[in-house]
Amino acid sequence: MDWRGWAEIVFTIGLTLALSVPLGVYLARVWTGERTWLDPILRPVEAFAYTAFGVDRDKGQGWLAYTGSVLAFSAAGFAILYGLLRLQGLLPFNPQGFAGLSPHLAFNTAISFVTNTNWQSYVPEATVSTFSQMAGLTVHNFVSAATGLAIAAAVARAFVANRGETLGIFWVDVTRVTLYVLLPVSLVFSLVLVALGVPQSLASGVEVTTVEGAKQTLALFPVASQEIIKQFGANGGGVFNANSAHPFENPNAWTNLIQIVAMNVLSLAAVFAFGRVVLARREARALAAVMVILVTAAAGGLYAAETMTPQPAMIAAGVDAPVNMEGKEVRFGAPSTAVFSAFTTGASDGAVNGMHDSFSPLGGGIAMFMIQLGEILPGGVGSGLYGMMVMALLAVFVAGLMVGRTPEYLGKKVEAREIKFAMLAVLILPITILGFTSVAAVLPSALAGLLNHGPHGLSEMLYAYTSAAGNNGSAFAGLTANAPWWNTTLGIAMLLGRFAYIVPVMAIAGSIAAKPKLAPTAGTLPSDGPLFTGLLIGIILILGGLQFFPALALGPIVEHFQVLAAAR
Repeated sequence: MDWRGWAEIVFTIGLTLALSVPLGVYLARVWTGERTWLDPILRPVEAFAYTAFGVDRDKGQGWLAYTGSVLAFSAAGFAILYGLLRLQGLLPFNPQGFAGLSPHLAFNTAISFVTNTNWQSYVPEATVSTFSQMAGLTVHNFVSAATGLAIAAAVARAFVANRGETLGIFWVDVTRVTLYVLLPVSLVFSLVLVALGVPQSLASGVEVTTVEGAKQTLALFPVASQEIIKQFGANGGGVFNANSAHPFENPNAWTNLIQIVAMNVLSLAAVFAFGRVVLARREARALAAVMVILVTAAAGGLYAAETMTPQPAMIAAGVDAPVNMEGKEVRFGAPSTAVFSAFTTGASDGAVNGMHDSFSPLGGGIAMFMIQLGEILPGGVGSGLYGMMVMALLAVFVAGLMVGRTPEYLGKKVEAREIKFAMLAVLILPITILGFTSVAAVLPSALAGLLNHGPHGLSEMLYAYTSAAGNNGSAFAGLTANAPWWNTTLGIAMLLGRFAYIVPVMAIAGSIAAKPKLAPTAGTLPSDGPLFTGLLIGIILILGGLQFFPALALGPIVEHFQVLAAAR
């Protein structure tokens, strides 16, 4: 641990923040339908899409219709992807000759990519064909990210509306975000990654001669085109099991920097786009500041924990080494792994360049806690913004209780209806995480998947459900999850973490849109200053503790039930 490591962390986060501002300006123009520099090329394509699918862009949707469109679109995507994965052995572009996935694995994988989680219970290079990668998984890397941004746009319109009834049209939002944002960036940066050494091939593999003179076949895929949307859409789910620790996905320091920045730049840009749409740029900067403060603290904590000398765990294991580099990407060093992991666990992205299972107990705990905060730092693409809106409403509600007046946020009164839906949203995570973990910890079929037992085995299970419910997709890697129990329950956790959160958020947006726009008064809590920032950070940490600290009690509870089971 030295100043160069700290400088690398600050530079990487600062670069991401700096690039997110102009991207946010552009994203705001896309959300509001304003003219962009891509209009001469893409306007005809956009118009054709609306005509072909019968979309009337002049007819808005209320929150129920908008939410129904989201759910219908996601359900159709799940059904198509499930069928594709089950039948991949019969489909083209399968030079590897892979058979179709089992029913429970196809269920888990289809839900994973539809919900922007990208959890992988399989080894991609030995399981998923080139066609499944391109026509199935990568398509959902686009549309799941576009869905999150569409919902964020609807939430932004709710705060603009003055007794409004509509939040826009989901089909227009998802089309514009895909055409004007995700596709152009992916096209340009996939070529950049190819130029920097990332493979892009339809061949099944290439035979090479190792240093020892042995023959070895290296798997190949169209990696570059899959990699950039994986990161830019905060998806995770790489074409190789090691994800961004694999040299084909992440061959050098330049690709590493691009991937770290790409992972969170669009999520932060959504915050600045929100500020421009709502005409509340200072308030948006306060939200971005909360995100940056907490993710910087996490990156610093991870860096300190993983470079601490001597390492307590290594001393206990009798290992004579000054620094624990196991599970770190040694090509890029501990600072890069720390900021990559902080961004990964603060976003909806499982594309780590190190293995969380090999972190120190403190480092692994920080990674887990970041997900349990709600994937809002800066969170998934779009989902980070609307998740932060829920936290902001709770913060102004607490402030209103302190001064004895009805709270307001961005010119809208925050009343009982909004807070009830907000609490419904935030309680989804602790109920799902702790509920499933408690059952799995005493179920023999679930425990059979553990490679480690005792406290660390409990952490592996807790992290799995945390990652699934948080739509994150990273793992402790000590859990064999490709089994009926794990694939099924983790899939259900992903569904709850995505859609049981979206529905109350959209209900809040509908309620907010129907309210009149009010001018601030002397009693209005300023939501652009240090008081609001500190209050929001406190609310986030407290709600994160709803999952993290009760989990500490699971160990004795599990031991109690195991003793009872043994006695019987």
